[in-house]
Order: sequence, then structure tokens, then C-alpha cells
Amino acid sequence: MTDPNATFDIVVLGGGSGGYAAAFRASELGMSVALVEKDKLGGTCLHRGCIPTKALLHAGEVADLAREAEQFGVQASFQGIDMKAVNGYKDGVVARLYKGLQGLARANKVTLVEGEGRLVGPTTVHVGDQRVTGRNLILATGSYSRTLPGLEIDGERVIASEHALVLDHVPSSVIILGGGVIGCEFASAWRSFGAEVTILEALPRLLPPEDEQSSKALERAFRRRGIGFRTGRPFQRVERTADGIRATIEGGEQFEAELLLVAVGRGPVTQNIGYEEQGLRMERGFVLTDERLRTNLPNVYAVGDIVPGLQLAHRGFQQGFFAAEEIAGQNPAVIEESGIPRITYSSPEVASVGLTEARAREVYGDKVSTLTYDLAGNGRSQILKTQGFVKLVGVQDGPVVGVHMVGDRVSELVAEVQLIVNWEAFPADVAQLIHPHPTQTEAIGEAHLALAGKPLHVHG
Repeated sequence: MTDPNATFDIVVLGGGSGGYAAAFRASELGMSVALVEKDKLGGTCLHRGCIPTKALLHAGEVADLAREAEQFGVQASFQGIDMKAVNGYKDGVVARLYKGLQGLARANKVTLVEGEGRLVGPTTVHVGDQRVTGRNLILATGSYSRTLPGLEIDGERVIASEHALVLDHVPSSVIILGGGVIGCEFASAWRSFGAEVTILEALPRLLPPEDEQSSKALERAFRRRGIGFRTGRPFQRVERTADGIRATIEGGEQFEAELLLVAVGRGPVTQNIGYEEQGLRMERGFVLTDERLRTNLPNVYAVGDIVPGLQLAHRGFQQGFFAAEEIAGQNPAVIEESGIPRITYSSPEVASVGLTEARAREVYGDKVSTLTYDLAGNGRSQILKTQGFVKLVGVQDGPVVGVHMVGDRVSELVAEVQLIVNWEAFPADVAQLIHPHPTQTEAIGEAHLALAGKPLHVHG
């Protein structure tokens, strides 16, 4: 293996989604690459985030199907949740993907440097007793679970998402502080497992960044499922009780549960690793870059959760690719942040690309037109017994600028939606495409037919 003390074309600090994508792409382009990672290749997404969370959600979906089997004419009984077996399934998925990543690193001839890295020069990283220097440096140090001032996460009664993923039992009751993506996903999974769940969200609605219609639809679905929530009242304090914890929100209303999950967002991992000492320009802990992901330091780039914007694995992947190709001189197209897909994998799922209706009206005013297609008119959705909609946000005599969807499995529709928004397609462009029957993708086609003035199964 290459001497890690050598000088590389690129040194990548952090082996999560953005970091390993940058390393693999740079290697494909013929550059020598050292990848520094203090834990495991794959980072938060693979080991403590996206993948294990979605495995728990799928186990919850199976549990719900077992409970509801008679609706489909299937005789079955739900016997309960074996968390040891659920965790075995989850950990098996993670282990297989991790093994695959390790193989890809070897195949790409990426030099893995294990240990905690610290920036000691503009493009030099100190790792243990080694110094790894690059002609270019890509910072990809990821994020951590935030908490609120004065609220200590002890990993026992007050937990973060990484603790929630390794629980050896189904909690009898949980309070979730935060009604964003992480909070709603854990609420959904735990409710499917049989726990009593209450979400406390300081802002006026669940999933605040999403289109208001999507948020309201999720709230209705959560009520039907017995998931409690309070919105619009900030959290005040938490106290330990004999059996768990007691949380108080503005107005004095109190909630008691076995556990409190703190899901108030994620912060950038940028402190105490030499960034300030090297003069890296930062704001609120985030590394500032231009549109080409260049920092204020020559030949230093930043990608992923440490860059202001959506903290999503697929954004990190794309930024990693971009940074590698930028260094290689390929002049890649600038990433359009508003065109990045957003998904909450709850039951039902919430997925979107582009502008919300409110934001579109701020930009385009009275030129905005919307259309909502109810999944009740979609055959495949009826088969799946899911409720929801596809909502289009368009501009008069112009393209579709936002698509918002609610329903089971709508995450699988996002790829087409991303093309529609990013390629600035007009409703008539999409209306002429043939969507196979019966599929949920037909809902996209039907919505565009209607917005183009040619409704088929939509009245008016």
C-alpha cells in the first residue's frame, strides 16, 4: 500500500457519504487519494443514520402489515416485536453494505488512513504519528446530533438518534423533541412497534420545511395512527421521574414517558480539528464555500453536512463527485440546491423536489398555479391501501417548479420528479409521457395532464 506519509493528489478528511464519493471519483479520474476516517467508512449515513433507520422503518411496515393482514384476505396474527431479531436484521444490512464499501475502496486503490485527523497545514492532516499531505484537500467531517442548551443527552433516559438505533427493547412510551425528519421517522417506527409516542415541535407544524399541505396530511395520518403531537409551543424543561422522564412545554403542559428522544437537528463536526487555526472561514460552525465548493483557503474544498444547506446523504454524494471533478479540471455543472429531493420515510412517506407553494408565490407571485391529484384515483395506491396525493406547483406558461407527494412508497417516485423539476419541464411535456399501468407513477402523469388542461381521471 502507498506510504500514508507521501503526498497525494487529494486528501479527504472524513469517510462518510460525501468523503468516500469524492475519494472514489477522484481515483476513477486517475488521481492518488488518501481518505482519513476516525471510525468506519460510510460514516453516519451507513452506520448511525439513513440505512439503519430505514431498516427499522421497514420492520415496522412488516409489523403493520401483519396486524392488517385480514384487510387483504390473509389470515395472520401479530405476535409482537423481537428487538434482538430486528436489530440482527438491521445490523446485517449495515454489515453487508460496509463490506461492499471496503471492497470498493480497495478496488479504487484509495489509501485508507484510520484515526482522528487534525488539520495542521492548509492541506496537511495529522493522524496519530503520521502526516498526510495533499495537493488538494476535501473536508467532509460530517455532523453530530444536536441538543438544546441545558438539555444533557445521557444515552439512557434522554437519548439521541444513535442511541435509539441500538435499543434492545421497544419502549413503552416515548416523547420526541422535534418534529422534523428524524423525529417523524422514529415516531413512525416506534408506533408500528407498539409504543405510545408524542412529538413536541416548537414550530407551528410537523416537517416545517415541507409544503404546508404535505405537513397537514402527515399530521392527519399520524392522528389516525395514534401518534400524539403538540406544535407551536417551545420545550421548556425535562425532569427525571421514578419511571422515566417528564417534559414541560410552553404553557405548562406536561408529558411523561419512559424515554425522551432529542431530534432537534444535526450540527457540523468542525470544532477542535484545526479549522480555526488554519483560518478557514466559518459561520455558526459551518464551513463557508462558493458555488464550486471552494473554501477561502487555496486548494481546500468542503462537502456534505459541514456546508450550509440540506443535510442529506445524497447531497453529500453529489458534492463529493463535484469536488473531485472540479479538482480534475472537468468543470462540472454547479449543483442546484433547490432541485435536491427531500424524503421523510414515515408511514405515510413525504417526498418533494423544488419549491413549496408558499416559496413559489414569493418568487413568482400570481403566476403560480397548483394542482393536487388525490391518490384515491390511482389504482396501485388503492391496491396498497394508501392515502395521499401528488401536488404540482407550476408557473403560468412556464415549468413545474415544485412537486410534493404524500403516501406509502412515494419515495420511489422522486427520481422522475427530480428530472421534471431540474430539467424545467412544462406540464405538457410530462403529460405526453406514457406511465405504465397500474403503478403509482401514473399519479405523476395524471397530475401533469390535469395541469396541462387535459384531465383524464381528475374532475375539472
